[in-house]
Amino acid sequence: MLSKNMQAALNEQVKIEAQSSQVYLAMASWSEIQPGIDNVTQFFYNHSDEERMHMLKLIHFINERGGFAMIPALEQPALTYPSIIHAFKELLKHEIMVSESINKLVDIALNEKDYATHNFLQWYVAEQIEEEALARTLNEKLEMIGDEKSGLYLFDKDILNVSIASSNDE
Repeated sequence: MLSKNMQAALNEQVKIEAQSSQVYLAMASWSEIQPGIDNVTQFFYNHSDEERMHMLKLIHFINERGGFAMIPALEQPALTYPSIIHAFKELLKHEIMVSESINKLVDIALNEKDYATHNFLQWYVAEQIEEEALARTLNEKLEMIGDEKSGLYLFDKDILNVSIASSNDE
């Protein structure tokens, strides 16, 4: 059974995962109206779906452990970005914030000797390592490209392979 403290912390993570899905959905919608980056758009849509699945996994866990998963109200995410580079910088910042939140959950689970929740959270720890690494790699590639249109074309071609490779790992 979950403690009230652990339940509250996990419900906060439900909100963070739901908000992440919304942020990436907004990025997808924005990128969809930008010319020539169809695969980047699909990457963001896929990322939004993935975050929603992370949220659902938490909801099921909370309820299965005798808690009550609460569906949160969400904040309006940013709707536009000055550039694709800016959107990917935001992606990295967001993933780092999610990792910090997961680490806090692990700390609570260990302090409460809630080893079932600790074990459950290890999947999220591993997932965040992958998410941050992917975001860093994509940002590094965009930094190398700069404002070069041909580089952005190749980035758009490459990102689909990167996102397919990461989804095949799950």
